[in-house]
Amino acid sequence: MLPEVNRLTGADNFKKIEQEGKIFQSHNMGLAYMMRGDKSPSRFGFIVSTKISKDAVDRNRIKRILREAVRQILFKLNPGFDVVFLAKPSVIRIPTDAIMKEAQKSLEKIGITK
Repeated sequence: MLPEVNRLTGADNFKKIEQEGKIFQSHNMGLAYMMRGDKSPSRFGFIVSTKISKDAVDRNRIKRILREAVRQILFKLNPGFDVVFLAKPSVIRIPTDAIMKEAQKSLEKIGITK
């Protein structure tokens, strides 16, 4: 589980990042991100819509995998970013380790890692 200081909450925060932030697309997920301009810990949110799967078990599984991928590299991440992971329908068919690697690689590509 992500520490509370690293959790992005509130619909208005998600909406602001999606509208004002930059978008990065990979094969199975997108990332909306923006720099806050302060030195507080980076925060992460996860969106897995019902378009991905009607089954809540599958949607929650994907969110857990993405949270764990972020948690494992949290110590390598620069402060001051807000990031929202947006899962694509293809994510449901790939194995757990591939999802984690893609999430971590995406964070590296947007320049959030040290």
